[in-house]
Amino acid sequence: MTESRRPPQNREQTRRARAARRDQTIHRQTESQGRNHVVVGLFAGVGGLELGLRASGHVTKLLCEKDSSAVAVLRDRFPDVRLHLDVRTLRSVPRAASLIVAGFPCQNLSQAGDTKGILGPESGLIRSVFRLVRKHRTPWVLLENVPFMLRLGRGEAMELIASRFERLGYKWAYRVIDARAFGLPQRRRRVYFLASRVGDPRDVLFADDAGDPTHRGSRRDSVATGFYWTEGLRGLGWAVDAIPTLKGGSGLGIPSPPAIVFPDGFVGTPSIADAERLQGFPSAWTRAADRVQERGARWRLVGNAVSVPAARWIGRRLRHPGKPLDLETTPLFQGDRWPLAAWNVGGGRVGVDASEWPVVHKYRSLHSFVRTPTKPLSAKATAGFLSRTERAKLRFPPRFLKALRNHLAFMGGSR
Repeated sequence: MTESRRPPQNREQTRRARAARRDQTIHRQTESQGRNHVVVGLFAGVGGLELGLRASGHVTKLLCEKDSSAVAVLRDRFPDVRLHLDVRTLRSVPRAASLIVAGFPCQNLSQAGDTKGILGPESGLIRSVFRLVRKHRTPWVLLENVPFMLRLGRGEAMELIASRFERLGYKWAYRVIDARAFGLPQRRRRVYFLASRVGDPRDVLFADDAGDPTHRGSRRDSVATGFYWTEGLRGLGWAVDAIPTLKGGSGLGIPSPPAIVFPDGFVGTPSIADAERLQGFPSAWTRAADRVQERGARWRLVGNAVSVPAARWIGRRLRHPGKPLDLETTPLFQGDRWPLAAWNVGGGRVGVDASEWPVVHKYRSLHSFVRTPTKPLSAKATAGFLSRTERAKLRFPPRFLKALRNHLAFMGGSR
């Protein structure tokens, strides 16, 4: 009786074997010294993630973005990088790609958006990320979005993201990080989710923690206050010695620069150049968008961008991984609320007691950070905001309202 032959491996088994060998090679490189990643940027916007990663030594080979104003900026700032205009038609990424990054749309996940959730028409485009990751089994993936996604629909967005990567064989970790940790006077909290098939994402996101330092600002006369003059009825974006989160638009459907009450009582709106700097970009980074001639495009682009210093910090830790700190952890079970930091590296999901400040860079006060002359907030805008505060059930600091009333009188307005 002749010995039966073993059936040949099918294509899927062969592909998995090759992917495993590649993963082992990448893992050895990562363990020994970190590595410079070949980056693919999806939903690239104006390149905040990619600029920060480039500053840390990583190289972007492909960008994907459909917004015409953002595309003009990317062509200006990344002239040698291949650009694709629609993530839905992107069929492949470069074979050498080792890191996919995606600040995917937040319109359906933001508290200021329509809250339709992770499967809404814009935020649901994350399906294309899953499709490309599943096809190429990219060693590392970095996602960025708003922290409200952890609460909306009992955290269905994070549940979807985490479960998809778990099924694909990835370890993952995420952490909410505040841009103020990097010295920028902008209160900007964002979720950074890092997944890997070859390494431990905790070595990147949880190798640093500066505790929860008390913010330098106070309610003293010597400190500037940032706020959104388009709000004031149901809520108020307001920050001491900082700008509240820069955003792409307002409920009034207009470009939405915040306003600043300076220590001397002057009330004005910062320039687009200072807004770029508040995100960590060089001044005039988005200047190419002016050629598209869309009113307010640069404010929208800057408001939707990823903070460059946060991306730079992640990029440096990708090159030089540390060891995860001994942070307190709590098991996460089905139906639990998603915390501000968590991981699953193979032993189940756990919440992590980590601060939103992984580092503390020298902080520049808001009134000294603003370089270019601010435009006075108009009498109409000031009067409208004060009118909304009177009808609102919100509490406002008396000194803050007094400064606005004085500014209105200075501008010759009345209510």
